[in-house]
Amino acid sequence: MHYLEELFTLEGKVAVVVGGTGELCSHMAGGLAKAGATVLLVGRSAEKAQRRLVQIGGDSHFVAADISSRDSVEQLLDDVLAKFGRADVLVNGAGVNSATPVLDITTEEFESIINVNLTATLTACQVFAKYWLENDMEGSVINLGSISGLNPLSRVFSYSASKAAVHNLSKNLAREWANQKIRVNTLVPGFFPAEQNKKVLDESRVASIMNHTPMDRFGSPDELIGATLLLASNNAGGFITGHELVVDGGFNSMSI
Repeated sequence: MHYLEELFTLEGKVAVVVGGTGELCSHMAGGLAKAGATVLLVGRSAEKAQRRLVQIGGDSHFVAADISSRDSVEQLLDDVLAKFGRADVLVNGAGVNSATPVLDITTEEFESIINVNLTATLTACQVFAKYWLENDMEGSVINLGSISGLNPLSRVFSYSASKAAVHNLSKNLAREWANQKIRVNTLVPGFFPAEQNKKVLDESRVASIMNHTPMDRFGSPDELIGATLLLASNNAGGFITGHELVVDGGFNSMSI
């Protein structure tokens, strides 16, 4: 056990979890906290965050920020450094979904999804990477992708397109910073009961998903923790960058 603790420890590290008040990222944040990290949940709702902080325990905190604003993200980093002295891990997990059909989606709705799912991810990566580069520090970025970013899914056209772009962005940034001690990876959840997908999970949709999932069940949010710790830890995952780590019960390996 001592060996495993050393391999995955995040003692002395500070992890910033954008979207940490959501269902999946709050569980990921809990895993980071249990591995020893100081964890900061980033979101808009202090009330929602407080419930998550009680669940997470450990050295966990809430920081309010509007991730769609570069000024707000830069202020977020300044606040983290002022209070905690450092930032080591960045999780970009904020996301919005839409079930609007292709021919009905407006430019405004499409742009709003791209702004949250893609542009805000790029902005956070730029702001935190600049800090790491200027201070010659190691950094780990975990961007939340989606199984729909690997293979398009029906009913979520705009979400799929935005997440596919996140996958590509992550590989580009990984290549850009690989020899400067910054790792960028994509954690790719399959089907989990999260807030973004509840609006499209009717009975027929669930049946279709289960028919395409060899494990024949949804994932539990806690089942993302192991992958999160692997990508966050420089001891366990120090040679992993530009990777899409799929956690999906076999969905992506299934054809017919």
